[in-house]
Amino acid sequence: MQLNHAQRELTVKIVYYGPGLSGKTTNLQMIHQRTQPDVRGRLLTVETHDDRTLFFDLLPVFFSTANGFKVKVKLFTVPGQVIHNATRRIVLQGADAVAFIADSRRNAAAENNSYWKNLMENMRENALDTAQVPVVIQFNKRDLPDTKTDAEIEETRKKGKEPVIGAIAIRGVGVLETLHAVLQSAYRTLDARAGLSKNIGLTEKEFLSQVFVNVDTTGTELEKQFPPKKPTGAA
Repeated sequence: MQLNHAQRELTVKIVYYGPGLSGKTTNLQMIHQRTQPDVRGRLLTVETHDDRTLFFDLLPVFFSTANGFKVKVKLFTVPGQVIHNATRRIVLQGADAVAFIADSRRNAAAENNSYWKNLMENMRENALDTAQVPVVIQFNKRDLPDTKTDAEIEETRKKGKEPVIGAIAIRGVGVLETLHAVLQSAYRTLDARAGLSKNIGLTEKEFLSQVFVNVDTTGTELEKQFPPKKPTGAA
């Protein structure tokens, strides 16, 4: 978190982490598509020379609070390829929360576990306390053959403290729910640490509402809580 009282700005950093091709970039692309253009930045993708290996993606979402603070939420991905561990470590620096994107297929279990251990190692390298930087787990690709059953996903949920969400990111299923969970976790941790509600008057309700009121929640679990804006001129 970066909090600048003089300029009245707050920046929150969220990192999407996980194996290559697990759906990290797809998550950001779907968020970008569903977010109003006037509150989102450009989806920036930095690639290697072969144009295939992603270094990272960056999607900024921003709004102003009732107290006049400008809030920017920066969403990053990390490269999944094994050779880019140093880049993953750099991108993870200063993260306020992490969305771990796992592949639901059974044959991906070993790779998921390997990257989970890699996340824990890189958090330690960056002096990020796992008790202070919340992690949300998304099990993506729920539409593919040989995926873990809902019961197996539920068992994973029971074993740890992290929220666990099923997703089919390419269809937008579970994407906004994951974003909501990771932003809610980030806010609660930051509020406990820096007193966001007390010191700058930013409540959890305002923080989440200001993001999701500008996101098309149609067809998601968030639709009732954050109804989509009606088109201009609609009755």
